[in-house]
Amino acid sequence: MEFHRGRMFDHVHLRTRDLEASRRFYQAILGVLGIPIGAHGPGHFFADELFVSPVDPGATKSSSVHLAFQAKDRDTVHRIYEAALAAGGKDNGAPGERPYHPGYYAAFMLDPDGNNIEAVFHGPSKRSADSVVVTA
Repeated sequence: MEFHRGRMFDHVHLRTRDLEASRRFYQAILGVLGIPIGAHGPGHFFADELFVSPVDPGATKSSSVHLAFQAKDRDTVHRIYEAALAAGGKDNGAPGERPYHPGYYAAFMLDPDGNNIEAVFHGPSKRSADSVVVTA
């Protein structure tokens, strides 16, 4: 079986009602994955392809999305789940096998705005590269 990831989306932009609560939540998950928050300012933060900023002035609703982070193994799924809950996330499905395909192991959390955040391990596999390298 062969999966190709990272070819469809350039980035994900979430809108939040509480930037600091979102920063704590995502920083906890990204810390487990070893991905630093690249920059942040008074009105945003980003890491890799994830960009988070406040809702537009006058808006009443934040983003409502499902976002899945790739985990390198089952232990990482558990560590992400625990870090997310400790950073203010809410349980939306404890770590475990899922019926999506053989070997699919995931956990689900709700971020401070109610977005459905997933940590997923697709089973043992060999990656052709650790990341996509873009050069100009």
